[in-house]
Amino acid sequence: MADCKHMLRCARGETPADLVLKGGTILNVFTEELIPGDVAVCGDTIVGVGDYRGVTEIDCSGKFLVPGLIDAHVHLESSMAAPGEFSKVLARAGTTTVVNDPHEIVNVAGAAGLDYFLSCGEKMLVNAYFMIPSSVPADDGDVNGCGQFLAEDMIHYVNHPRVLGLGETMRFMDCILGEDRMAAKLALFAEKHIDGHAPGLTGPGVQAYRLSGVENDHECTSALEVIEKLRAGFTVLMREGSGAKNVDVLISAVLEEGLPLDQCLFCTDDKHLAEIEADGHITTCVRKAIALGVPVAKAYKMASYNAARYYGLKRLGAIGAGFQADILLLDDLNDPRPSDVMVKGRILTEEDYAADLSVPLPDAVIHTVDLPRFTAADIALPCGGEADVIRIIPDQILTGHERAAVAAAGGYFVPDRTYNKLCMADRYGKTGKIGTAVLQGLNIHGGAIATTVAHDAHNLLAAGDNDHDILLAMETVRHMQGGYALVSGGRVLGTLPLPIGGLMSDAPFRTVIRTLEELDRLARELGVPEGVDPFITLSFLALTVLPEARITVDGIQLT
Repeated sequence: MADCKHMLRCARGETPADLVLKGGTILNVFTEELIPGDVAVCGDTIVGVGDYRGVTEIDCSGKFLVPGLIDAHVHLESSMAAPGEFSKVLARAGTTTVVNDPHEIVNVAGAAGLDYFLSCGEKMLVNAYFMIPSSVPADDGDVNGCGQFLAEDMIHYVNHPRVLGLGETMRFMDCILGEDRMAAKLALFAEKHIDGHAPGLTGPGVQAYRLSGVENDHECTSALEVIEKLRAGFTVLMREGSGAKNVDVLISAVLEEGLPLDQCLFCTDDKHLAEIEADGHITTCVRKAIALGVPVAKAYKMASYNAARYYGLKRLGAIGAGFQADILLLDDLNDPRPSDVMVKGRILTEEDYAADLSVPLPDAVIHTVDLPRFTAADIALPCGGEADVIRIIPDQILTGHERAAVAAAGGYFVPDRTYNKLCMADRYGKTGKIGTAVLQGLNIHGGAIATTVAHDAHNLLAAGDNDHDILLAMETVRHMQGGYALVSGGRVLGTLPLPIGGLMSDAPFRTVIRTLEELDRLARELGVPEGVDPFITLSFLALTVLPEARITVDGIQLT
């Protein structure tokens, strides 16, 4: 922060500020007004809004100035780019602050993974804050890389300046029942913030969940759910990602009920790089909210000031004296696509976007795949002609479950386009287990896909309509030490190596985008329908805390 007395002189108008954004229309989140004026900046701090002179002045005539946007819950790993590279995409899209839950990398590499992310946070283009993962593993039956991450493992992170609290409590029944391990974590972070994750929870369970200390939830998918949780005192993080798109339903419900939006924030949870570049990030939430009837100023407030106030980020989320100068310059408030992005008092340049923001990779986050070669016998699924089926629900990360008649021969399931085979193998070399199940809705025909991105334990996951291609896809991923492989007719069509924890690439983000776009095109050619993200939807089939059916190394699990 610049010299305090110098800033006060600038604020009083006695001396020129370091930088002044002149003549724009400023969105005031305090009063929810649009006000013409100047924004005076010294160092990384806004010193005044009104009529100011500057050593450097930038003409903002015809521009709208709004606070930098905040993603209240995101998993940086799900971008499949290293954190520094991902931050370049976020900044261009107008998201200047992220609250990240790194439970993916912690499941793989434990404290070493968390330390790596905290180091990355120092170099990212955006303000990076972290929640300490609460549910590693997500289920006691999960086989992950680090084992359990307990309260005693978290103690020395509690007061870290980038740590805001305890990450999403996916083991929500442990909170409700007062389970000892979870209770110790909740107590450790009682004076900070505690994130929730309770899909479908209703009735007295909602009250018990709030009583346990959990303060928010980002898993609402229905009108009844969002209304009940708001009334129980939860802050609701309205999610719009690649795998789950909930903003339309949730905003509409709150508006129809006539409830205030003060307890509502925006988040993405998981969103692909290419989709961010094409459609936006938190800007997408703002655009949708306005289109649904939320007043413009209130929509931006939900995307900035509400989140900053909730997480206690006192210098973020507004354009006003004393706030950090994180500012977006827009041509159109209804369709926010920043022409310029200011972070910490400096407008980002192409040089910033081209900078090397990487940090050294610890051994614990590379070479994390320890798998044997598999055979058709390893992935055979006993079946008498009827089976439990995991059913994908388009545009959601929830799944359905049903019993269905499926093809079988010699007492084993025979996959086809309608009913693919889904496999999960322990990739850490701990148990040697591999589970199989029947999957409906992915619709792969004549091929297979495999990946080590499989929430949250991140074992090896594969799906397809024939064993030969499934096995080749799995072997390809094993050889790459993690990533994605798409196979058809005994031939590898495309790959994306993810050597950082089997989750992230060490390549520039544009390389990741191009590769993902090509893999998406190939997956669509193999039959994956619109409304089903071939990467994020597939990865969530392993998350055992979500209803109704999931895949584990022991086979199908019904929840």
